[in-house]
Amino acid sequence: MINALESSSLRPYLIRALYEWCTDNGFTPYLAVQVDENVQVPREYVKNGEIVLNVSYDATSSLKLGNEFIEFKARFAGTARDIIVPVGRVVAIYARENGQGMAFPPVIAEQATTANAQPAAPAAEEARVMQLVADEADTAPDDASTADEGADGEPPRPGGPGGRPALKRVK
Repeated sequence: MINALESSSLRPYLIRALYEWCTDNGFTPYLAVQVDENVQVPREYVKNGEIVLNVSYDATSSLKLGNEFIEFKARFAGTARDIIVPVGRVVAIYARENGQGMAFPPVIAEQATTANAQPAAPAAEEARVMQLVADEADTAPDDASTADEGADGEPPRPGGPGGRPALKRVK
């Protein structure tokens, strides 16, 4: 029998469930990814160590939401690119239209293990349900000229263009 400390991560299962919820409800699923050397994405689109990816059916081909990696092909500025994201680097999945989704704890660089190291947190503590909501000061009009990118070429963030997302814990 496997105990909670030995069980597989909840993250890939929650990502798949929220992806399905988004698509079933006609929403556009977006992934926020913390980029490092193990993430294969176009580096020119990485800002502040993070990239937001549209993973909708229309924006991707050959999408595989696996337990270890999320893999697909997507076009960036008209050029097809292979995208590979380790599931552990996904920090959020949300619907572009309303910001509803889930945020995960950011990846913390692994520290060298020592004899005094604390045991890992239980898998149940890995994810917390969050709702991304628009900042009250968000009054910028919606840019209807592009479906998936803002005026600066960056995908829209939760809360609308220019709006700063805020996380609200749902218990």
